Amino acid sequence: MNPYVLGISGASGMALARRAVDLLVERGHPVIVTVSQNARRVWRQEADEPFDQVLSRWQAAGVRCYQPFEFDAPIASGSFPIAGMLVLPCSVGTVGAIAAGLSTNLLQRAADCAIKEGRRLVLVPRESPLSAIHLENMLKLSRLGVRIVLPVPAFYTRPRTLDEVVDQIVGRALEALGVPDALDARFVYRGEP
Repeated sequence: MNPYVLGISGASGMALARRAVDLLVERGHPVIVTVSQNARRVWRQEADEPFDQVLSRWQAAGVRCYQPFEFDAPIASGSFPIAGMLVLPCSVGTVGAIAAGLSTNLLQRAADCAIKEGRRLVLVPRESPLSAIHLENMLKLSRLGVRIVLPVPAFYTRPRTLDEVVDQIVGRALEALGVPDALDARFVYRGEP
């Protein structure tokens, strides 16, 4: 089974990234993670669990983790097969770098490989309001087949807790990535009751 790649960039939303990795591992999917330097800073601000502790837990569960400067990692090559790549959260700086074809870190390089190889790439941008530059970069990527999933909760499902909102957003992102049964049934719109 080919691995899913999760890139974590320095936008707000570390709870989303942690839940995405945990859900993929719980469902038995191989996972490769790369985390930008800015993401590590944001993690310290937002998370109740130190990143190194989470990283150790992930590695114990079989998740392969690479530093942003490890350009010899397998995901830096288009010949390495992956099931798809998710960037969650995705800063608009990362959106812009990917749209411009930059590869200044491993996350950007892996995304570039996904695009050039025609593999599924999903970005979850975390910014508001969006400027015309942000929107143009997202449109450019969308035209290349990149899926853009904004982390917007669906209030019609009546989430009661922040964890339910996180699960719903992550489920939508994983669904866009093509992960089977990613979206919990309680978050699927079924029409009028």
